[in-house]
Amino acid sequence: MKIDPQKVEIRLEYLKSVCRQAKLRVTQQRMEIFREVAMTGDHPNAEQVFQGVKQRVATISLDTVYRTLWMLVDLGLITTMTPGRRRTRFDANLEQHHHFVCVKCGLTRDFYNEDFDMLETPESINAIGTARQTHVEVHGLCLECQQNNK
Repeated sequence: MKIDPQKVEIRLEYLKSVCRQAKLRVTQQRMEIFREVAMTGDHPNAEQVFQGVKQRVATISLDTVYRTLWMLVDLGLITTMTPGRRRTRFDANLEQHHHFVCVKCGLTRDFYNEDFDMLETPESINAIGTARQTHVEVHGLCLECQQNNK
């Protein structure tokens, strides 16, 4: 799914602004890596980003893509679909439940909420597919990380 090119350009301008505020250079590699993520709604993984950018920047390395993607996460310019820089987590709890994920330490805990269980999916989902289940993932700071921040 391609994103409106005008939205991509707006996002690129924002990237430049954030990099300048963080006193980071705006390099071609950073721009192209961000462009690759910004121009698709498919939530690509690092290898897919690498393959796309490599078509435009032949000298790019997979390591550079990974490091830049994590830098973009740290700057708040992109998000991940998994908890932080940790490995994929597995869950044997097949009951309807939701997750709290600490953005600092990666702590992941189940929680139950009937209101979340009853969330109705919007009609726009039908254009993508058929929902079988909804799952809410709440990202925040766990109590221990909150205490350590004081």
